[in-house]
Amino acid sequence: MSRALKRQLRAEALSRRDALDPVWRVEASLGIAEAADSFEIEPGQIVSGFWPMRSEVDIRPLMAALRDRGARLCLPAIIDKTTIVFRELVRGAEMVEMSFGTKGPAEGAEILNPSLMLIPLAAFDGRGHRIGYGGGYYDRAIERLRRKGHAPRLVGVAFDCQEVERVPDEGHDIIIPEMLTESGLRRLAPSL
Repeated sequence: MSRALKRQLRAEALSRRDALDPVWRVEASLGIAEAADSFEIEPGQIVSGFWPMRSEVDIRPLMAALRDRGARLCLPAIIDKTTIVFRELVRGAEMVEMSFGTKGPAEGAEILNPSLMLIPLAAFDGRGHRIGYGGGYYDRAIERLRRKGHAPRLVGVAFDCQEVERVPDEGHDIIIPEMLTESGLRRLAPSL
């Protein structure tokens, strides 16, 4: 039942996102980049972002702003049917096609362990539950980082229209305690 409901909520949220005016989406993405000041970045701190696909928030301006503040950037790369790693993104790096229509650094790029993760999603609720695109890649990657002793700060990135009343809970879900939208950065309330 919860899988079917998640599919429905995902489809509805993505439909709302797709319906946003493309020019407005660009302006909102540029506004979201101004949130770079909301993140305390230490020189060399590793930040994972994502290459936007379809009508997602384009966080490339935000990533550039974080790089200008000293962050070391990386992007997810799917290496098999269940695993993503985070490859370093440097200026002039060779970018290759990835799954889901995204791009990322080529195989030779260094694999990094991010301390701040900007996470794409299809839908979210006020408790920090998210619906991704159905592959579970981020849940497994975050769990793997935690097992290795890393505790990255998790920030979902979406448009406000992707918020839903309640995402069905599943045992493997990772809670995202913060959400960045065109309205700004906000802490979510997991106890709701």
